[in-house]
Amino acid sequence: MSETIFRGLFDAETASVIAVSDFMACIVSALVIGLILAVMHMYKNTYSKSFIATIATIPAIVCVVIMMVNGNVGAGVAVAGAFSLVRFRSAPGTAKEIGVLFMAMGAGIITGMGYIAYAFLFVIVMGAVDMLYAQLDFGARKRADRERTLHITIPEDLDYVGVFDDLFDQYAGKCELVNVKTTNMGSLFKLTYHITFREAGREKAFIDDVRCRNGNLEVALSNRESGMTEMM
Repeated sequence: MSETIFRGLFDAETASVIAVSDFMACIVSALVIGLILAVMHMYKNTYSKSFIATIATIPAIVCVVIMMVNGNVGAGVAVAGAFSLVRFRSAPGTAKEIGVLFMAMGAGIITGMGYIAYAFLFVIVMGAVDMLYAQLDFGARKRADRERTLHITIPEDLDYVGVFDDLFDQYAGKCELVNVKTTNMGSLFKLTYHITFREAGREKAFIDDVRCRNGNLEVALSNRESGMTEMM
């Protein structure tokens, strides 16, 4: 009776049915793997509650999908299309977040194929490497604490070419104009610079000098922007 309940309506008589015990073993294993991934990602990383909950459940979701596809090429193509739609309906995240999402999906695929031990081994090894890199601050730039993105608004009658060069020479060791655009119906220009300060802690004096030069219009100084919208 139990085999009849869990058999698909469109399965052929010769089609094999996944045993309920095997199904539950894979699901529980995938949930444990997701929990391990979530806890590891929380180590020295910024995150939101919803993102951690998603990481904890993705392996189980992917695991079920892989078990249900079970070698069906057509269903596999449909699943790949569904995942691509989810991608375009979601805000892009940081490279770190995208990496842990791929890790969770990979663990779910391995578990769904029945290689539970390999899935645990994969997550433990990759999670340990990820935590080690976080502990060593791997890839951090030496001058990251002095690198900033600067947004300056100037009136349209002020020529932005070279107008702040003396201030940049005084305060910054490196400066690059990366974007110029008009705003407020073309009456203002908004300039975006990437700058590296010579010394930390001189932002206030620099902003005061810029305000005297741009007519006290808006000036914004932030951490160096990567050009990628963060995933919340």
